[in-house]
Amino acid sequence: MALESLHDLYIEQLRDIYSAENQLTEALPKMAKAASNTQLRNSFEAHLKETQEHVTRLDEIFKTLGVKSSGKKCKGMEGLIKEGVEMIEEEGADTVRDAGLIAAAQRVEHYEIAAYGTVHAYAEALNEDAACLLLMQTLDEEKATDQKLTQLAETHLNAEAQGG
Repeated sequence: MALESLHDLYIEQLRDIYSAENQLTEALPKMAKAASNTQLRNSFEAHLKETQEHVTRLDEIFKTLGVKSSGKKCKGMEGLIKEGVEMIEEEGADTVRDAGLIAAAQRVEHYEIAAYGTVHAYAEALNEDAACLLLMQTLDEEKATDQKLTQLAETHLNAEAQGG
């Protein structure tokens, strides 16, 4: 797809985040299974449900735009997930691995926050009011997940990992 307008870029970026979210729905169950801390596991499982809702919202936006969601592979998310898989496969103390899983998950969240912030700004500029609401709802949820992960790391996992 040639990028001739902001609308073209908007669609291209929506397809990228759509790919990212779909990749994440496959990765989160593996991260949950690898987590030894129950709160972390529950957090990953809850975020999986949320991520599935994000995909549904994006489907709704694509339907409204009258365009297909396919055609883009998010290489950024692919790389972030590969790093997460490396953390899962690391040998060592469970508590340290859990702290590493949080780090990997927060990288993903920050990537998504940047992506949703960008597409929301495009939707706003293009007067895509319904999409703006859906994208802002998702952006707020991504920020909340990042905060929950920070709190979990700071209140439990980093201290536990310190002891190995």
